[in-house]
Amino acid sequence: MTLPEELIARVKEKLEAQRREAEAELRRLQEFMQGEVDVDAEEGDPDLFEREKVAALIAAQERRLEAVERALKAIEAGVYGICERCRQPIDPERLEARPEAVLCIACQQEVERLARRNLTPPPTRW
Repeated sequence: MTLPEELIARVKEKLEAQRREAEAELRRLQEFMQGEVDVDAEEGDPDLFEREKVAALIAAQERRLEAVERALKAIEAGVYGICERCRQPIDPERLEARPEAVLCIACQQEVERLARRNLTPPPTRW
């Protein structure tokens, strides 16, 4: 299945806008972190929670940016809209809603299920 050119053009425009937004937010967050002063370990760190939160936001923006870049590369390579896992077409409605998607819904659900399974500690035996 080949995606219509107008869909690819709309998606590419959305992805480029998402890239600009992610890059701007990433810069803002990184500037915030650089503006923080070093803390004396003996005095404690009253802003530790805030810095950890910002670090998590930076990691999330980096993942978002990577996903957008990956989708843009797939467009350039002519393989956009094909699931990277099962090689089946991704539903165009999914691509409209999540232009950075590189997995079909079934594969995305399976990947998330496996990730949850690996993050869940094994049951405790008495």
